Amino acid sequence: MGKHKYYYQHLTDDVVVTKSQEYHLPENYTIFPHSLGGRIWSKIVRFLAHLISIIYIRLILRIRIVGKSKLSLLNGQGYFIYGNHTQAFGDVVLPLSIISTSDYYAIGSQANWSLPILGKLVLPYFGLPVGQNLNQSGKLIKAVTAVIKAKKVVVIYPEAHVWPYYTKIRPFPATSMHFPVMLAAPSFAMTTTYSKPKRGKKPKMTVYIDGPFYPDTNLNKKQAQKKLHSQIYQAMQKRALLSDYEYCTYQKIN
Repeated sequence: MGKHKYYYQHLTDDVVVTKSQEYHLPENYTIFPHSLGGRIWSKIVRFLAHLISIIYIRLILRIRIVGKSKLSLLNGQGYFIYGNHTQAFGDVVLPLSIISTSDYYAIGSQANWSLPILGKLVLPYFGLPVGQNLNQSGKLIKAVTAVIKAKKVVVIYPEAHVWPYYTKIRPFPATSMHFPVMLAAPSFAMTTTYSKPKRGKKPKMTVYIDGPFYPDTNLNKKQAQKKLHSQIYQAMQKRALLSDYEYCTYQKIN
């Protein structure tokens, strides 16, 4: 039996709700820091985030990462990583245990920018906020394009909402593959799994890296998105089957 129990109606529900769930960034926000002070602070934030990742991911959660060497196949090339969203804070710093600190960017909901420390001091330097209108969506497209062209990495949690310690893969739309198809860039699947611990109640966590997966340039946009989505979703589902321990339980209600 898990430590916590969550109730949901649909697999797309947000089971962890914050007071600032409806927060929106001001219309004139900028995604990358342009000032000298901003660039210096960006380096400091990334360095500190890397240290936090070492402590939290390796020493507290003690996550084992399998398949990290596959990323080296794309040395010197920008790419995307798709992960299942099962850790509120862990998923923010997890990529820093997998890729270079200077290469990491992540797409996230604007509500995350309202969080006291994470949103105000950290996300402005490697977060890419989802747009709420055409103008903001245009900003995101330009930012993601710049990141990939700079041969860096964009992390996406396509399930959108965090479900703590959930052991299955929730549905996400084929449109989640918009950017890799648009930019003809490769992608990887990053799947977190949970196993029965030898001691205590907290599960043993293992993250599997699969790929690279390439968009099919012989197909039209929608067909290419659908095919890439199927490849990544199936890879994540296959890894999720390795989970054999429920720390949190989920019950569907009518």
